[in-house]
Formats: sequence, structure tokens, C-alpha cells
Amino acid sequence: MGQDVEAREFSREDRTLYRAKVRRCLDVFARMLSERDFSVEHTHVGVEIEFNLVDDGGDPAMKNVETLEAIADDAFQTELGLFNIEINVPPTLVEGSGLESLESTLRDDLNAAQVKSSEVGAHLVMIGILPTLQDGHLSQHSLSANPRYHLLSDQILAARGEDIEIVIEGVDRLSTTADTIIPEAACTSTQLHLQVDPEDFAPMWNAAQAIAGAQVAIGANSPFLLGQQLWHETRIALFEQATDTRSEELKAQGVRPRVFFGERWITSVFDLFEENVRYFPALLPIVDDEDPVEELEAGRIPSLSELRLHNGTIYRWNRPIYDIADGRPHLRIENRLLPAGPTVVDTMANAALFYGLVKILGTSERPVWSRLSFRKAEDNFHEAARFGIETELYWPLVGQVPARDLVLRHLLPQAHEGLELLGVDQAVRDRLLGIIESRCTTGRNGSTWLIQEFEYQKRRATDRTTAMRATTQAYEELMHAGEPVHSWATRG
Repeated sequence: MGQDVEAREFSREDRTLYRAKVRRCLDVFARMLSERDFSVEHTHVGVEIEFNLVDDGGDPAMKNVETLEAIADDAFQTELGLFNIEINVPPTLVEGSGLESLESTLRDDLNAAQVKSSEVGAHLVMIGILPTLQDGHLSQHSLSANPRYHLLSDQILAARGEDIEIVIEGVDRLSTTADTIIPEAACTSTQLHLQVDPEDFAPMWNAAQAIAGAQVAIGANSPFLLGQQLWHETRIALFEQATDTRSEELKAQGVRPRVFFGERWITSVFDLFEENVRYFPALLPIVDDEDPVEELEAGRIPSLSELRLHNGTIYRWNRPIYDIADGRPHLRIENRLLPAGPTVVDTMANAALFYGLVKILGTSERPVWSRLSFRKAEDNFHEAARFGIETELYWPLVGQVPARDLVLRHLLPQAHEGLELLGVDQAVRDRLLGIIESRCTTGRNGSTWLIQEFEYQKRRATDRTTAMRATTQAYEELMHAGEPVHSWATRG
């Protein structure tokens, strides 16, 4: 959810000053791209994962404060809901066995945190949406105490001018309203970070957009919300609606949503930051004392805090990141469209597919986006979210094809090649991409397993709530056992 801020109210003057400052930052960013060294000698990658907290019965545990105190590890942080926490795994080199090291760190941290959190009656679950969430869990009392979340909620509701309406048509139909952004807390995701050079950013970002549909189809893990079976990756639809600042009238006028797939292929990272400034009003107009022009001309690296904070309130599925590390500026792509889970190794398999495909497609002489319309890429993304691993996707030179076939026959070989270009050891890429291959051949990902398990539990239970609870507990046990989801048994 971004950097911490203090509770406050905003005046018209705040917004006027902020607009001027963020534009000044944008001008400085443009100069930095031509004057400063952003180069990447060795590619670093990183992972953030959001968790749900559950009690012994599989229901949401509103205990993120107690859980974080018990874990006592700075890698774990608060998140939007009292039933959420997040882990930030330190970045690592992707080459060699880097992905394996990332996996080992994540697994060790999760195991240690699970032991400590159990002492306060909370268990960590990696899943896109917790099946046992009910309406009563999504009240304003479930918001974490961090002032940033309350500020964001107040500002989004004020901009919208009315309560948030959630309507999702799937296998079942869900229609509900909220007077805060707490439904967003139901969406727990995996965020993959990839460091890139400025000259490589546009092709890499375009590649990430092009493969979004395939990523979601293969990685879907969110079929249930508030007791209803909706999309295979319901998280996509929920997140888009839960943070929407637009009334129906503004939607009809074509005002852009805060959760944004985008609207065109880009030629520079600057395009995305410039769109942010041009299209989106400030939600958190907080101005600091730094003058970015003075910093740049003094030979220092400007923080560009207003530009970064503004970027953090625009929820692109592939978000551009400007950051500073070891006294040097750098750029990252933050891939935000995957759900959490089902397991650590599934997460790393999803990461390997993403990193490999973005690398190879982003360096292609005949880029895929030269033959794929941006609208079709967005259509692929939403179709995959709705229908999951059995959806059909459009791909250049292939046409309309089942997602499983597209990944098996076309994308996996390219992902192997991309990981090889990144210097990833063959044993690592074979193992991780082999998990993606097995998902495709079995047709089983987190979403399909959850749906099948719920059908089994529903036949044994007296009501849907009990079946959801049993499904969640079965999932939790297998998640912590750690075997990839394609190998999980289904019960008829």
C-alpha cells in the first residue's frame, strides 16, 4: 500500500501546491533519464506477498498488530485490513541460483512466522481471496490503524461522492456496497519486481502487458468472495471496483479508473509517469521540503517523493517504480496482477514464467505488441480473470487458442530462453517452469482446486459457510505442506 503518512486534512492550497510540485518532479525525472546513470549491470528481482490471517477454524483473524509483534521481523509489515500482513523479501540477483535463494528465504521466513503467529491464535494463509470472509468482516472497524489507510479510504470516498458498489457476475452473482475501501483488503496479491535499464523499460513493460492474460489464466487462485463463486480470479474485478473514485456519470464521460490496465503501448517509462500526472488528481497531496531541481543541480539524487507518492495511488497492474538504492537511482517493473499462493514454490514458478517471458519478448526484434492490439491484450487479461486456466486467449500468428496450449506450445519455450539470457541455472529454470508445464497438462491451479474441493465439502456440510470453512482448512494444510498445487489431490 506504499509509504506511511500522518493523519491530516487537506486544503485547496495543499492540492494546488502538490500539483505544482509533482509537475516539477516530473520535469526533473525527465532530465534524470537523460543525465543520470540508471544502468543495471546485474539484474535484481524481488517479491512481496500479502497474507490473510485466520484463526483455528479458518475464519479471518483480526490480529495483524498482535501477529506482527509476535513475528518481530522487519520483513513483515502491516496491510490494509486487520486480517492482512505482508512480507517484503530482500531483492536478489536473478542469475545463477538466485530464484532458488529467493524461494529458500521466503520459505524459511514463512515457516518461522507461522510458528510465532500461532502463539497469538493467527495462522498465515497465501490465497487470493479468503473463502471464509463474510460481510461482517468488511466493515470500517476492520481497517488497520495506519493513518495512510484511513486517509486513502476517506479521499477515495470523497472523490467518488457516494458509497462503493461491488457488482460481480460469475457462476453466482454478488452485489454489495461499502462505505470504506475495506473490500480491497480481501484482495491479497503477489508482487514481482524486475529491475530494468531506462532504454529497456518500454519493451519490458509492453511485454509484461502482453502476457498478463496468460499469467492470470495459469495463476488464478481467487474463485470465491463473500460465500459466492464468481470469477476464477475474482480479485481482479474486486480490486478494480473497490478503489474506483468514479461515479457512474464520470465513468460515462470516459474518466480513467485508478486501477488501470493502461491504454496504449509505451515508448518510454516517462510515458507512464506523465500519464499519471496528466490524468489523475491527487489522493494524498502531501508536499515535502526537498527541491528536486536544487538536489539534481547539486549532484545529488532527488527523492521525487511527490511523484512517487502519486504513483503509489494509481494501481496499474504493471506499475513503474522509481527508487534509490545504494545512492543510485533505478527503475523497476512491479507486476501486481497475480494472487498470493497457493504455495511458495508455485509463487516462484509464476515468477520464473514472468521474468523469462518479459526478458525474451522485451528483446525480440519483432515485438509481440507490434502484432497485438492493446485492447486485445486487455481483453485477454479480463477473460483470463473470469474463466481461468480453461479460457481462450488471442495471440499473434496463433489466433484464438486455449490458454493451456498457448503456454505449453509457445510461451514456455520462450520463458526458458529468457531465463537463460538472464543467466538462470538450467536446473532452476527446468524445475520452476516444469511446475507451470504440469499445471497446464493437469488443468489444475489454485482456483480449480478450490472449486473442486468446495464441491466436495458442500456435499458433506449442512450449509455453504461450513463448506467454505472446511475448504479453507484443507487449503491451509496443503499450502503449508508446500507441494505445488498441480499435485494436490482432488476429492470426488
